[in-house]
Amino acid sequence: MIKPINRDVNILRQVSQPASKADLPVAQDLRDTLTANANRCVGMAANMIGVTKRIIIASLGPLQVVMFNPQIVAKSGPYQVQEGCLSLSGQRSTTRFQKIRVRFTNEQWEQQELTLTAFPAEIIQHELDHCNGILI
Repeated sequence: MIKPINRDVNILRQVSQPASKADLPVAQDLRDTLTANANRCVGMAANMIGVTKRIIIASLGPLQVVMFNPQIVAKSGPYQVQEGCLSLSGQRSTTRFQKIRVRFTNEQWEQQELTLTAFPAEIIQHELDHCNGILI
């Protein structure tokens, strides 16, 4: 179901709680909401739709990848970038890493790891900031 975008900074600043199998339906809500906002958004965290759980989705090329309880396990190549956010107005400067390795649980509740570079890595870092209550 397409959900409204949360703009309440008090909710967005909360650290998200670990996700469980009971949170699997949130993946479809994130997919539907990201698809509805595809012209202005490439990733979302669950708190952007009012769910304070560690769940993100990212458009990685033609695929929308949902990650439960993602964590960055390696990173290299820091750089400065200007980013915008669907939940906030304007753009802000932040530090990102050119290359990351992220560990997560997929929708089949299997552990996965992906190594990402450039813009896909930036998307994941932005969404993980949301999970950690960090607003750029």
